[in-house]
Amino acid sequence: MFSVNICEQPLDIAALTTAFPRSAEDTGAVATFTGFVRGDGISALALEHYPGMTEQSILDTVHSAARRWPVQAVQVVHRVGELSAGDPIVWLAVGSSHRAAAFSACEFIMDYLKVSAPLWKRERDAAGRWYWVDAKDSDENRARRWGRSATA
Repeated sequence: MFSVNICEQPLDIAALTTAFPRSAEDTGAVATFTGFVRGDGISALALEHYPGMTEQSILDTVHSAARRWPVQAVQVVHRVGELSAGDPIVWLAVGSSHRAAAFSACEFIMDYLKVSAPLWKRERDAAGRWYWVDAKDSDENRARRWGRSATA
């Protein structure tokens, strides 16, 4: 089962983790990642997206991960709207028979999510000014190590 959910509601990490589908017979590992809004000099973060396109782009990345590693289930939940420092912004879980595949697929999906998912970010600084945020060079470099693109 692969799913992508873009939402404005706060994330309930415990409920997401409990509900993540796994097989008692086949799932040997579930790797999860929770990303939070950092407060590095910002008072808020706002994310916009194009419904349908965003979900499909992330799902394409999930399918690419499934071609590279034997994953059984992947779930991505990403917030949009205005968030405050400390708010969970993304939750990702990957289930597989073995931990190495779960860890690698989880990292791969997050690396590409940071640089290629059609999510547009603005930060509000302490003075109340909004400005657009581009992907960081360090995030671009991390994604490059996997190859050409998230869907290759």
